[in-house]
Amino acid sequence: MENDRLPNDAASPPTHLPRGSITRLRRALLQWYAETKRDLPWRRTDDPYHILVVEYMSQQTQVDRVLQYYDQFVRRFPNVRALARASPERVLKAWEGMGYYARARHLQAAARQIVRQFDGRIPDDPDLLMTLPGCGPYTAAAIASIAFNKPVPVLDGNVIRVLCRLWAVRENPRQQAVRRRLRTLAEQLVPQRNARQFNQALMELGALICTPRSPRCEECCWNFACQARKLSSPAQFPVRAPRRTPPHYQIAVGIVWKDGRLLIGRRPTGGLLGGMWEFPGGKRQSGESFRRCCAREIEEETGVRVRVGRQVMTIRHAYSHFRITMHVFECQYLDGEPRPLGCDRVKWVSPRALHRYPFPAANRKLIEKLQREWR
Repeated sequence: MENDRLPNDAASPPTHLPRGSITRLRRALLQWYAETKRDLPWRRTDDPYHILVVEYMSQQTQVDRVLQYYDQFVRRFPNVRALARASPERVLKAWEGMGYYARARHLQAAARQIVRQFDGRIPDDPDLLMTLPGCGPYTAAAIASIAFNKPVPVLDGNVIRVLCRLWAVRENPRQQAVRRRLRTLAEQLVPQRNARQFNQALMELGALICTPRSPRCEECCWNFACQARKLSSPAQFPVRAPRRTPPHYQIAVGIVWKDGRLLIGRRPTGGLLGGMWEFPGGKRQSGESFRRCCAREIEEETGVRVRVGRQVMTIRHAYSHFRITMHVFECQYLDGEPRPLGCDRVKWVSPRALHRYPFPAANRKLIEKLQREWR
């Protein structure tokens, strides 16, 4: 690899890799993976449906989190037809707590399309896979490669980080031109006959060794070729754009009681947290008190008028692109027939029945408190 070294001021990856370099990189990576790979349940199967599920789950989610949900999900929906015919609410309930709930809706929509368009057989062509809801270039390549051993590159965040350090890429990989060059190089690295193992090995290298902070360079099977290591600055790669401070919203939520039951509403399917149930409430307007906000939002969402009582609790929660502080109030029902004005559906439920409905993670502490007090 010495003759293939980039100059220290290189800004872009090379456009072509010598065959000897490719062979050495492949051999080192596959040997390392064979000796150290994690025993993950989806690595014990080549069932395309199981790979489809885990790849949707893995979008923007760490493996440790996926492990908490994967086994239960595939037991509950053991094949693509079972998932396709399930109720959306049941699918969301199985997904509850993992976040990014659009993935669950997309996964079920993909299952229904596979049944309708492909007779229940998951396609092995990345272009056909990308016609499925929620299946972008990375997910399509991962399914084609891991489920069907197709020799296509898989560029997730871990792989991009490894490649940017390998060639000390001084440009932001979010730029399309840089991403295309990285894809071209990855295509040269992926072997024709063992793409499944190679791509999983490369993702594993980024997850376990070439980590975002404090990479374990001494243990890395590619340290002999890594340009970022030669520059003594692997943590500086890949180049990132400055982070923006996420917005923070103040929200008031009402626990509306009537005859021992609580009022809940279901969010519209197409929006944020679509299809999830919640207690009525919303964002505080400028100059508005939290109690006034609570009463206004409940009436605007459900048509019900309430008297806002004591504050029950305050919950802070961070989503991917924003944060909330949720101020929860106990409310006395006054009048009005509940109807879905700012939501998809409304209903009265007993505290003991709350566990049947999928709620966003921010509501868990509140539900636990309600069920303790109800008991």
